[in-house]
Amino acid sequence: MNVCSIKGFPGYQSSSRIFATLIGLTIFTGALVSGQKPARRAEPAGEASASDATISHLGEAASLLKIGRLDKAERILREVILATPRNPDAHNLLGVILAERGNAEGAEREYRTALRLDPNAISPLANLGVLLAHTKRLDESVKTFESVLRLSPAHPQATINLGLLYTSRGEYERAAALLKRARELQPSSFDILYNLGISLYNLKQYDDATTALQSASTVLPDNAEPLYFLGQIAYARNQDETARELWEKAVTLDQKYAAANFMLGELMAKRNDYSTAKTYYEKALAEDDAKVVYYIRLGGAYLYLHDFNRAFEIFKNASERFPRVPETHYFLSIAARTRGESDLALSALKKALAINPGYADALALLGTILLDKGDLAEAEKLFRRAVVANSHNYNANYNLGRLLVKQQNFVEALPFLQRASKILPENSEVHYQLFLTYSRLNRKAEADHELQLFKRLPQEDKK
Repeated sequence: MNVCSIKGFPGYQSSSRIFATLIGLTIFTGALVSGQKPARRAEPAGEASASDATISHLGEAASLLKIGRLDKAERILREVILATPRNPDAHNLLGVILAERGNAEGAEREYRTALRLDPNAISPLANLGVLLAHTKRLDESVKTFESVLRLSPAHPQATINLGLLYTSRGEYERAAALLKRARELQPSSFDILYNLGISLYNLKQYDDATTALQSASTVLPDNAEPLYFLGQIAYARNQDETARELWEKAVTLDQKYAAANFMLGELMAKRNDYSTAKTYYEKALAEDDAKVVYYIRLGGAYLYLHDFNRAFEIFKNASERFPRVPETHYFLSIAARTRGESDLALSALKKALAINPGYADALALLGTILLDKGDLAEAEKLFRRAVVANSHNYNANYNLGRLLVKQQNFVEALPFLQRASKILPENSEVHYQLFLTYSRLNRKAEADHELQLFKRLPQEDKK
């Protein structure tokens, strides 16, 4: 008997929908918006009065920008640039206005002009980082904010934004360090608390993550995201009932929360309640059909419920939707075998192995099919390849051991069967094979022990 490893599907990672979205990036307008005068620069002789006028115009434009009067602010700034084209503050503020209008290309041109005129200017550099993030050039954005912090290590907005960007990229240690500093600056910011909680959760610092996420939930009690991750922490600590309550509350707040419904399905599957798990998996898939793992888990639930036709439909859809994911073809093969479609099963396995030649589960299953057909030599090659690919694969170890027992090669069979029994000690079949092996090796005490284990295990596991 082959063990179908639905739960171990490698494509699943716990994640939040907000995770991939950059949050809270702020447009800076530098010293002008905060009411400070720009640094006075050296001007050609005879232009001192023009410089005073420029400062006044820039201050007026910045004030207009703050209250949203972009048209008048832009007219002033273009007049300033016409009169003093080498003024970096004017170019920076014009860039802010163009960004506000959705003219990313024009805004970037103005920020870079400001930086060319003053390479150490903080405000246009920070603004450029925001623009790059908004235009999905995240690597460039990160490097830009890192440059801001090198020039101004305590820069508050760059600290916050870089922390958020690090979280979105999965650089959790860096994110946590910055977001802890950001929390001191804005202790009631949902975005900071939430992303800090995510980072600490992924670093397995569960106590601190819980504190941050609970604080985020206090700030926005109707937001389901912190509850989802608090549920993940409870689940990681085997506090299943607490996890269930948190995920159910998350779903109550957001009925289309696919990840929370999925995790409720995982929890039910952990309890072997596949009928209830199926319902949650179906909701998750209906809400988000772009995650292959949702198909795999739902199809697996139907397999456990012996609804093989429905499982086949789901895996077939998955293999068509995700043709480059080898697991979809592997599970389609399993479903096809339950329907007696051996040719389709073989074809699906060959597709899986064409994508990933070292896919241990597919190698083991193909070997099992050939073993059942009597092709022992080819089956043995596949089992050995599977064991090399993954020495902890139950099916590969068990079936290779079973084949070697069939060939009366008991000495070589023993270590594979022993390893299989450690991987899945509750599978009676491996204990029966160990009983046969120890008996033939005249190791009576061990043979008797394995026979007793075999007899104690549930009858339905015995093949």
